[in-house]
Amino acid sequence: MIHVIYRISDLGYVKEKPSYINHKNCFDNANKVFKDVSWYVIADNVNEDIKSFLIDSDKNVEYVNVGHGAGTFNVALDFALGLDDDDIVYFLEDDYLHKMNSDVIIDDGLNELFFDYVSLYDHPDKYLNPYEGGNPFCAGKSEQSRVYLGLKCHWKLTNSTTMTFASKIKTLKQDEDIIRHWTKDTHPHDFQMFQDLIQKKGRRLASTIPGYATHGETKYLSPLTQWEKEL
Repeated sequence: MIHVIYRISDLGYVKEKPSYINHKNCFDNANKVFKDVSWYVIADNVNEDIKSFLIDSDKNVEYVNVGHGAGTFNVALDFALGLDDDDIVYFLEDDYLHKMNSDVIIDDGLNELFFDYVSLYDHPDKYLNPYEGGNPFCAGKSEQSRVYLGLKCHWKLTNSTTMTFASKIKTLKQDEDIIRHWTKDTHPHDFQMFQDLIQKKGRRLASTIPGYATHGETKYLSPLTQWEKEL
């Protein structure tokens, strides 16, 4: 069973985003793509406009006043750890768009290919030199990796991703110490977290290629997709 834990807030960092990336569009897109899975929404310091469409969605919503992303992630993790070991949780932030069948793709990565963590986001930082703002391990605009053929798409092993990712509950329970360590401040340190999970625990993190989802920041949209059409 897949559970989407959706974190939405009216706070956050100012980022340049395309006009079609907003709270309502991203929520509606996720609601459409993940229509047949369990949902739990964590709404942190949200305004009345956000509250109105959350109420209309008839989702299970917890309203909190945490004020930062690491804190709401830990609220999400607390909830996830109470689920069944073989269930899948998708931690989802409020500025992502997805392609249809993303739920099937997550299941493919975790149950067919047996990755420990999966991301639907093909992060452009893996194709930039470090001095251009790219990933520190991606000199030459490429990432050293292995590529796998899934049931619906190709996957590559990757060294990090954002705090939007999926895993099985039993994996989260085994890795809770590392995850909590890197999310104990106001800002989650996702790069360091996944590096520790890979290097200390031998975990395999994989992302789809091309991406089945994108983060909404203009300069880091997942490549090779016209994301506005996914709305």
